[in-house]
Amino acid sequence: MSSHIVLTSHPQTQRNALTGTQIHWGASTAAERGPIIASLTTPAQRNAIGSHSGAYAVYRALAIAAGRLQADHRPDLTDTSPAAAIGPHPQWRDAQRIVSMDPWGHLVAAEFAERIAAGEDIRPTIAVTKAHINMPELLGAIAAGRLTPDGDILNANGDVKVTKAAIDPVWYLPGVAERFQIKESALRRALFEQTAGMFPELVTRPDLKVFLPPIGGMTLYLFGDVAQLGRPETRVACRLHDECNGSDVFGSDICTCRPYLAHGIEVCIEMAQQGGVGLVVYNRKEGRALGEVTKFLVYNARKRQQGGDRAETYFARTECVAGVQDMRFQELMPDVFHWLGITRIDRWASMSNMKHDALVQQGIEVVERVPIPDALIPADARVEMDAKVAAGYFSSWVPDANELAQAKGRGLNE
Repeated sequence: MSSHIVLTSHPQTQRNALTGTQIHWGASTAAERGPIIASLTTPAQRNAIGSHSGAYAVYRALAIAAGRLQADHRPDLTDTSPAAAIGPHPQWRDAQRIVSMDPWGHLVAAEFAERIAAGEDIRPTIAVTKAHINMPELLGAIAAGRLTPDGDILNANGDVKVTKAAIDPVWYLPGVAERFQIKESALRRALFEQTAGMFPELVTRPDLKVFLPPIGGMTLYLFGDVAQLGRPETRVACRLHDECNGSDVFGSDICTCRPYLAHGIEVCIEMAQQGGVGLVVYNRKEGRALGEVTKFLVYNARKRQQGGDRAETYFARTECVAGVQDMRFQELMPDVFHWLGITRIDRWASMSNMKHDALVQQGIEVVERVPIPDALIPADARVEMDAKVAAGYFSSWVPDANELAQAKGRGLNE
């Protein structure tokens, strides 16, 4: 490759090269929509802002700088096609329904085979595969008689067959702005300024409408026959889960994340065994999208505050550190359900009012809301649960002011 540095912020040198690679978001077919091209191996063909693989692009840069990876390497996509067919669904043709991911992202190798063969560097933003998962809680559910192995979806050793999909974010900026009811120019400016000017095209290239943000994506775990999705008769169970490394992986008991995730998987397995489809959506939004450093600072503040860790100050301590209670902003969340063709969720393993309301506003019906069983709530997580229920989370009970004022969490050194 040339040693010349190509600046992406100069519109005239790039715009003339975009004939034939314009993106028509919401088009009926992949060919009509056009591919998302964000690779730096062919800068003149780029029609999107940002880089593939989100935050992992920094590791790719380090590998190139260290001489471990050739800068012009292109992926060999042989035998990488989706292990299960997903779509297309009618929602893919609606530019307002899906604005934060590329619905054709898993079909790149097939839909744009000729263009890839001709030299265009077009890469998938979604991958679909199959696997087995196993969690100790599932063996506990089998032992307690809540789950029954069937030798197909669930084995006696706790293994569960799943189809899983990894999804990188792809933002259609006009659609994202409309979803948040703001001007596209305001969105572009905030993205530019709050990333310290990392992406100058946000403000210099209004002709580029697609942005691959440097953030984590999501992973889907699907239980049952994926081919049934999109059919009105198909019953669906779902747990929408936002990443919590401390609880999900290491079992920290200050929150209900892992217990609720395990319970959600149990609900999904039951639905799959009944002939429906179960879905776990795992979003990379650690600490309510505030990050783990902020999260741990808040933990310290909660445990050290005068009067102890209590529900009435749960959200206030987060605001003191982060300036806001929550930055997950569920407006973009329903996109993945549109991608899967889901219009109704029969069993929704979530108590979040924000998630529920975002789905309903996008026309997705939620039939039954399934709260976490009381027995699964760790003692130190009672603060979180009481605070969330008082703030509007779905529950059959609401704690009063006296209940919220009680210190319930452990001390910092206990």
